[in-house]
Amino acid sequence: ATAVVDETLARIARFNPALNAICTLDATGAIHRAREADAALARGELWGPLHGVPMTIKDALETAGLRTTGGYPPLADHVPARDASAVARLRSAGAILLGKTNVPPLSSDFRADNPIFGRTNNPWNLAHTPGGSTGGGGAAVAAGISPFDVGSDLAGSVRIPAHYCGL
Repeated sequence: ATAVVDETLARIARFNPALNAICTLDATGAIHRAREADAALARGELWGPLHGVPMTIKDALETAGLRTTGGYPPLADHVPARDASAVARLRSAGAILLGKTNVPPLSSDFRADNPIFGRTNNPWNLAHTPGGSTGGGGAAVAAGISPFDVGSDLAGSVRIPAHYCGL
């Protein structure tokens, strides 16, 4: 897990500055959790089917102890006390949270751009949008800086970025 997280963080450092897909990174927490995952495996413990797999989460879903803004300025400093149900289930299955991916304000636009973090760019053409509202997640997965991202979809919020980013 440590090797995978280290490699993923190196890719984030290399590609995310141009993409702006991951808006809140928890490198320290991810490295710590990866070391715990490796130690657990050495003891013969398996946390679940996603043991040690890094992930990102759309900035609209709550993550305990890690800023969740929804791209909305009044929530710029909001740090939830609990995880959204999907996040809690993924963590209990052994996944390791790398950070949060960019969204439009309150996930209500077809591009990932907001006043807190700015615009996310499409990994295949930086002048184009990855779509929205899960645009940061689509760009992160397409660029290989996140093995998987959890988004939400009401009106194409996952489907549009998947299409725009070639997923």
